[in-house]
Amino acid sequence: MNGAGLAARDLLAQPLTAAELARAAQEIYTALTPTAQIAWPLLSEQCGCEVWVKHENHLPTGAFKVRGGVWFMHQLRDAMPEVRGVVAATRGNHGQSIAFAARRHGLSAVVVVPYGNNPEKNQAMRALGAELIEHGEDFNAALEYATALAERRGLFAMPSYHPLLVQGVGTYGYELLRAVPQLDTVYVPIGLGSGIAGTLAARNALGLATEVVGVVSAHADAYAQSFERGELVSTASADTLADGMAVRVPSAMALDYLHSGVARIVRVTDDEVLAAMALMFSATHNLAEGAAAAPLAALLKEREQMRGRRVAVVLSGGNADRATFLRALGA
Repeated sequence: MNGAGLAARDLLAQPLTAAELARAAQEIYTALTPTAQIAWPLLSEQCGCEVWVKHENHLPTGAFKVRGGVWFMHQLRDAMPEVRGVVAATRGNHGQSIAFAARRHGLSAVVVVPYGNNPEKNQAMRALGAELIEHGEDFNAALEYATALAERRGLFAMPSYHPLLVQGVGTYGYELLRAVPQLDTVYVPIGLGSGIAGTLAARNALGLATEVVGVVSAHADAYAQSFERGELVSTASADTLADGMAVRVPSAMALDYLHSGVARIVRVTDDEVLAAMALMFSATHNLAEGAAAAPLAALLKEREQMRGRRVAVVLSGGNADRATFLRALGA
């Protein structure tokens, strides 16, 4: 079942307004509370600049994506009340978001993950009531299967990138940039693109000059290659411990929008991500999963050019599995 009743909006032609982000936030706050943005002295000391952390790890699912799930599902119920169940491909955080939001509206949720997915994210999705299916070697293979499953079982195929998801997750950027409007730069991880697109949309809606910088894994850099070449580039693999950034095939819609306002995209290695996970824990006592530590890793990489500035990093989620976290701590 497709989303004919939820036509994708062209964010370049019809940019989101502050009023629209506020309207999404009002609905999202019926299920969630705003998250904190905190300036941590030890991080600032290590990075040579004033560092703010946007704590999306403090949401009920441990990650930012639940904002988009709540807002999308609210719109879906209004536009297509006949829908009784949804299906999504995920590496974990999107699936938790969909399961959380579907349960609120009495819908069934099926999530498809690749083999070898984070076992603790799998457990969390099941605990939220989702039926979990393992299929394929990576996210893109799982996505193909989820799309076929939607047709076979009459389920609504949840997109991983859609302007409604951007509007929902954009509320974290709206919160951050209203609370700290003098930010010079904000670093945002890129999975399929909704988080950074939402941050860009919030920046534009608020009329700010804050530089928005994307971060990808050096081992899964399809978005960086595509951004730099000005055309969609797919990679043969996305082999990184930062599963939230393990994407081989970018969204063309997301790329078009990112080209309109993202300053640059920084690549970080798995070793740099692990070091950033350890620093985030020691400096703030917060657990960052791989993708969520990547913005800090990028800031550390660009420490000299950020010296003396006011910078934010988006801690997009805290759903690191035990083995990866122990590896980050050198245990």
